[in-house]
Amino acid sequence: MGIFDRPPLRKNKAKDAMPEGLWTKCPECSAMLHQLELRQHHQTCHHCGHHFLLGSRDRIALLADSGSFEETEKHLISANPLGFDRYPEKTAALRESTGLEDAVVTGRLTIGGKPGMIAVMDFKFFAGSMGSVVGEKITRAIETAIEEKRGMVIVSASSGARMQEGMLSLMQMAKTCGALARLGEAGLPYLSVLTHPTTGGVTASFATIGDINLAEPKCMIGFAGPRVVKETTHQNLPPGFQTAEFMLDHGLVDAIVPRGQMRDKMVTLFTYMMP
Repeated sequence: MGIFDRPPLRKNKAKDAMPEGLWTKCPECSAMLHQLELRQHHQTCHHCGHHFLLGSRDRIALLADSGSFEETEKHLISANPLGFDRYPEKTAALRESTGLEDAVVTGRLTIGGKPGMIAVMDFKFFAGSMGSVVGEKITRAIETAIEEKRGMVIVSASSGARMQEGMLSLMQMAKTCGALARLGEAGLPYLSVLTHPTTGGVTASFATIGDINLAEPKCMIGFAGPRVVKETTHQNLPPGFQTAEFMLDHGLVDAIVPRGQMRDKMVTLFTYMMP
């Protein structure tokens, strides 16, 4: 009978009109965070302090004096020296989707009125992997710092060397460290900031040789993955292995600084360390 027919379900127009991507669940405390709240707190959870990934442009805006940043070497892009299959297509697609030329942004800036150069790695471009362009841009930034007597800041967020460039990506480890040695000989400071995650060849080179090594809370810092380390050493890993707090206890990191306090910390350090 018609009187027992189930009425058609009416769609919730208000729900359908709700834009997607407005809310993010904190993986640490499960709190639901609005995107506006995340932006106001520099992509950190204001309930538990969890640090989300932060893009290179937002990181620079957080650290630099207002209007002082001037990007350098922004037109360098990766070639395909090893003829790796579909590598050019992948990098081109990433350039279009991220608005970045490669996995690092470099440039001049001032921090607390002190002149500096900065290189900020961005994990959303090829997982922040270090290829020839990343190494070259960082090296040129260091050389500019030496020439113009500026302090150097490198913010690391990387999965390590880029396998699509093979030995050429590994050569960037020595090249960047050599440039930083010349920076030290010139009496200019180098501040290294390790963020989540900092791994592989980046950890094994410029990320951990700063005059001062700073880290964000609970970020992962390591060379090989925990499983590889355990299989190689045949030992159980200690609690908190490869976290910033573990590295602080064992002397690799000098201080753990929450993201909202990082600029003030850098201003203090630059004031002390700049000649």
